[in-house]
Amino acid sequence: MVAEAIKSDTVEAVNGFALPLQSRALTHLLGMPESEADIWIGWGLHVFHHSDNSEAKGAALDRYVEMQFTRAEKEPGDDFFSILNNADFRGRKLSFEEKAGFASVTFAGGRDTIISTISSIIVYLGKHPEALDFLRADETRFSTATEEFVRYVSPLTAISRTCPVATTIANTPIEAGTRVALCWPSANRDEGAFRDPDEVVLDRKPNPHVGFGFGPHNCLGAPHARLIIRSLLKSLCDQVQGIELLSTKPLMETESSYTRQVGYESVQVRFIGK
Repeated sequence: MVAEAIKSDTVEAVNGFALPLQSRALTHLLGMPESEADIWIGWGLHVFHHSDNSEAKGAALDRYVEMQFTRAEKEPGDDFFSILNNADFRGRKLSFEEKAGFASVTFAGGRDTIISTISSIIVYLGKHPEALDFLRADETRFSTATEEFVRYVSPLTAISRTCPVATTIANTPIEAGTRVALCWPSANRDEGAFRDPDEVVLDRKPNPHVGFGFGPHNCLGAPHARLIIRSLLKSLCDQVQGIELLSTKPLMETESSYTRQVGYESVQVRFIGK
């Protein structure tokens, strides 16, 4: 994809690069033909809440999932859907609702998060041309840079949990059964944990970010996301002399209590080959 982008005069880095990259990479993880990515790309940046037709796209995902589980029953293989069909849980097969739940998380959970991180990386490298030279000088920096971009972008804002018992958090009483939202970007910009928290430090060590969650709530797709980002950084360093940033349109997340940027709606760039 990087080689093809270099041949183009301009590249739209969100829908035209990050979305196809995420979708094609997912086919390899799920053991599906890469041609299936064309269907997934058609769902857009987020299957459920990115656009006005999110309900229609959600229904399209539901139909696709049902079709694939039916296909896998007739022609089982080593793909994601066949594995779930054959899985045993406490002596029984999974129900369709349970299998569909896994599928929904798989297709929606790591979609816009990876896309937002990829587009943010491309914009950063366009604004900081010296960063590519810094990464080329030591390939071990691909790993530290991957962690740093996840920390800095923090593509997932919050996940809420239900407190099973009454407790106190930061001098605030929490009643049993109430919800507590864990705000990953706030933790990832904690000046008590990170030096220069609002700066990208590509060789930051240690980097105890919680961009993938923490402990038993750690993201199951984290190794997949890390591999995509490391591979992208290596491909860019190997093939690209620089990235010319032509235009950007930030993607803003607006809620009643905050507004923050999460990646970009569109990014026009030119990849300059070596």
